[in-house]
This record gives sequence, C-alpha cells and structure tokens, in this order.
Amino acid sequence: MVGIKPTDLPPTAAVKFFGAGTAACFADLVTFPLDTAKVRLQIQGESTAASGSDVVKYRGVFGTITTMVRTEGARSLYNGLVAGLQRQMSFASVRIGLYDSMKQFYTRGSEKANIVTRLLAGCTTGAMAVAFAQPTDVVKVRFQAQARQSDGLKRYNGTMDAYRTIARDEGVCGLWKGCMPNITRNAIVNCAELVTYDIIKELILKYDLMTDNLPCHFTAAFGAGFCTTIVASPVDVVKTRFMNSTAGQYSSALNCTLTMLTKEGPTAFYKGFMPSFLRLGSWNIVMFVSYEQIKRGLTRIQCSWESPF
Repeated sequence: MVGIKPTDLPPTAAVKFFGAGTAACFADLVTFPLDTAKVRLQIQGESTAASGSDVVKYRGVFGTITTMVRTEGARSLYNGLVAGLQRQMSFASVRIGLYDSMKQFYTRGSEKANIVTRLLAGCTTGAMAVAFAQPTDVVKVRFQAQARQSDGLKRYNGTMDAYRTIARDEGVCGLWKGCMPNITRNAIVNCAELVTYDIIKELILKYDLMTDNLPCHFTAAFGAGFCTTIVASPVDVVKTRFMNSTAGQYSSALNCTLTMLTKEGPTAFYKGFMPSFLRLGSWNIVMFVSYEQIKRGLTRIQCSWESPF
C-alpha cells in the first residue's frame, strides 16, 4: 500500500453497507420531526373525510409541528423513532450500501455504468430493501399517525407491542401491508435519489467545478432531494394512507389511489409536499455528507489495520 493514500482506496462493500445504515440513522435523528409532520399532513384529508368535518387541524409544516407540540408535547414529534432507526439500519444499508455493488453486478465488474444500468441498480436495491425492512416502515408510520385517534387512546404502547399487535390483529401479512406501493415508491426514490446524486457529483468532478469534498456532496445531495420529492410524492402519499389504514378501509393500493382522486382531487397526491421537500432535502444532505465522511473514516481505519507500519 506504499504510495497510496487511504482516501485513494475505494471503500469495501462492508464499509458501504455499514456506513449507509449509520449515516441514514443520523439523518433520521436530525429530520424526524419533519417526517412526522409530513405524515400528519398526508393523512389529514383522510381523517376529515371519515369524520365528515371540514375543520383543518394542521396547516403547513411549521404549523403542524407547532400544533403537535402544543397539543401533544414535543415528544410526539419523535413518535416511531425507534422503528424509524430500525428501518434505516436495515433499509438504507441495503438500498444505498449495496447500490455500487449492484452497478458492478450489472456491468460485470466494470466501473463505467450508463444511465440504464444505474436505474436498474437503483430499482433493484430499492425493491430488495423494502422486501426486507417493510415491517419497520409499517410500525413507524402507525406511530407517527397515532394522534388521529379521537378518544385520545394510543393504538400501540411501544415498538415491540406494535409488532405484536399488528401480527395478532391483522396477521403476519399485516406487517407487510402496503409492500407493493412501497416497492414502487422506493424503486422511484432510489432511482431519483441515488442516480441523481451519482450523476450530479460525477458532472461536478468531471468539469472541475468542485473537488470531491463537502461542498460537492452538499450540492449533489440537495439536487437529489429536490428531484426525489417531485417524482416520489404521489406514491409516498398513497403508501402512507394505505399503511396507516384500518382493516378493510381500502381493498388495495389502487383502490386507495382512486378513492383519493375521487374524494379529494389530484392535489391530494401532493399533500405535505413542503415537509416532504424539507425532509428529503435535509435528509439527503445530512445522509450523503455523513455517508461520504463515514466511508472515508472507515477506509482509513481499515488501512491502518492492514498496514500498521
């Protein structure tokens, strides 16, 4: 390894896998209140339609956060955090950490990947991650939406209680509720997020606009967050509504989509857009910047173990 700097060495698949999960957990800790506000805004039309009331409880992302803190306490902003961290450690590790490995799989070991290969890699790791980590996502959404109970009682008393209750009342399949719309969403999200980040970063470095450092990572992550929100918001709203629904409320994700369209109009698919953008934009920035630094740090540590002298 003489003459080669640790930063010049590519990180191993294990480093990427662990680094992606860790960075995603850190990003979730920072942006979780925005995600909770997004969920509340997304299910608001559903709640008012069910009650027959025209009263709008939440208005805008910061209004939603203020209302939640005033009526439920500041801790309500972190409802479902444990399940959220479980989700990211299992979910992001697969969809982000294995993305480069999947690109190499499709190119048969080549470092050069065209746009089609990148899209295929993003779709594949996104679908794999959902199939593996869907129960954690269902529990997270249920916790974040708990305040819609009119009698003031909580649906679940804790993360493990939520897993048990859902499995008992809805069957084990209940833990994979909304799996297909979530696979669709995350295939879209992964393609928009990872491929956009990949391309923006590559172009910045190709034309020497910035060096491969924090400003470059920040710019690429912000662009990826904006593109992802535009593309994925409709699927995200359907996913949230369907996973949070009671048994029999919707017969399928398609039925949920048609119900929203007929009762609330096409704008319903962009409910919670601003918190979605604020959350995805900030989440992407924190995650990708952290991920790049964690990869470099772990690679340095690995090199120091392999070459102590």
